[in-house]
Amino acid sequence: MSLLTNVMDHSLDEGYAEAAARKKAEGGGGMPRTLRAKLGLAAGLVLAALVVTVGAAQARIAAPVVAKERGELIDRIDRQTAAAEKLEDGIDELRDDVGARQREALRKHGGDQGELVGILAGAVEVHGPGVKLVVDDAEEADQGGEGDARETSGFSDTGRVRDRDMQRVVNGLWESGAEAVTINGQRLTALSAIRAAGDAILVDNKPLVPPYTVLAVGDGEKLSSAFRESGDGQYLDALRKNFGIRTSLSVEDEVRLPAAPSVIVRTAQPSAEKGTS
Repeated sequence: MSLLTNVMDHSLDEGYAEAAARKKAEGGGGMPRTLRAKLGLAAGLVLAALVVTVGAAQARIAAPVVAKERGELIDRIDRQTAAAEKLEDGIDELRDDVGARQREALRKHGGDQGELVGILAGAVEVHGPGVKLVVDDAEEADQGGEGDARETSGFSDTGRVRDRDMQRVVNGLWESGAEAVTINGQRLTALSAIRAAGDAILVDNKPLVPPYTVLAVGDGEKLSSAFRESGDGQYLDALRKNFGIRTSLSVEDEVRLPAAPSVIVRTAQPSAEKGTS
C-alpha cells in the first residue's frame, strides 16, 4: 500500500521535474513554435522582396538597350519599305514606258490596221458593249478535296471551278465573236495562259479568287446568244446542273477592259536564201 500511496502522491517523475528546473535556471524553456513560424515567414518575405527589387533593377538597366535595338529595327523597316516603294514606282514607270513603246510599234508596223492589231493583241484599253459572265464555285464547295467526278470516277466532285473550265469559257467567248476578254480585270492576249497551282487558278501566273468575272467586248446580244448555243456554253450549263457551279450571263451596254500589263512584240523576217554550189 505504501507503493501505491507514493505513486499517487508523486505522479510526475522526478526526472521531468529536474529537467524543467534546469531549463528555468538556464533562462527559459526555448522559443515558442508560433514565434519561430512568424520569423520564418518574415524572412521569406524579405527574400522575395529582395529578388523582385534586383529583377526590377536589372530590367531598368536593360530597358535602354532594348529600346535602342527596337528603334534601330524600326528604322531598318522604314528604310527597306521606302526602298521597296521606290522600286515599285520604278517598275510602274518602266511598265508604262514599255506599253507606250509597244503601242507605237503596233501603230508603226500595223499601218491602217494598227489600232485593230493593238486591240486584238491586248496592248490598248478598250470599251464598248459586251457581256458579263460570272462563274463561281458551288455554295457548299469542298475546299480540301482533290477528287473530281468530272475527271475520274470514284471520286466525289468538289464543286469548285477548275482551270480547264475557265479555258473552255474563254475559248467559247472568242469563238462566239468576242473582241477582247478579261478575267477579274486581267486582260487576255494571244500569249495568255490559264493554269492551275493547287486549288488556285492562275492567269499569266497571277492567282485569281472566285467568283470569276469575265468581261468580253462585242455585240452583246449576238455574243450572248452565240455563247449559250456553243459547245462551251452548253458545257458550262452542264456544270451548273450537275455540279452546282453558279453562273450568270448578262448583256452590258458598256464594259471597260484595261490593257495587258506587258505584251511582247515579235517580228519575223524571211532569211536570205544561200546559194548552192
